[in-house]
Amino acid sequence: MRVLVACEYSGRVRDAFLAKGHDAMSCDLLPTDVPGPHYQGDVQDVINDGWDLMICHPPCTHLAVSGARHFAAKKASGVQDEALDFVRMLLNANIPKIALENPISIISSRIRKPDQIIQPWQFGHGETKATCLWLKGLPLLMPTNIVEGRSDRIHKMPPSPDRWKLRSTTYQGIANAMADQWG
Repeated sequence: MRVLVACEYSGRVRDAFLAKGHDAMSCDLLPTDVPGPHYQGDVQDVINDGWDLMICHPPCTHLAVSGARHFAAKKASGVQDEALDFVRMLLNANIPKIALENPISIISSRIRKPDQIIQPWQFGHGETKATCLWLKGLPLLMPTNIVEGRSDRIHKMPPSPDRWKLRSTTYQGIANAMADQWG
């Protein structure tokens, strides 16, 4: 299967699909963190290249409810509507199977409710981080390794230059479940 992992620089989801024998490529404006098939640039450059599956992680900066105190300014500047238009473009892509991942956000009220909300502790990581999935042509992601522990480490992460990057990296257990169940 040809798999596009949009808005991913970590390579985690891409590499999970590669390990299962799929033709997978990540795409992001940033370079990839680990060597592998990666297009550094705008996803719109490659979105129509005949993919069977796209898993996308659009930036949540202007969408996540954790930043709701800034919504008025984001709406007034137009950046929030641009972010929503980007999400719509991804969800409406001419690709048979699509999974769009984002935290709790205004996608739910401005576009549509998510099909599923998952947690890292359902996939082998003893942490909480509600992650919404909007699905097209895919089944719900089934938990693979429910573990004890409900740490909110990501939420409590102290400020640092890499905080945004650490908070947005896909948990390996979730990446593996996507490749196992959707591949």
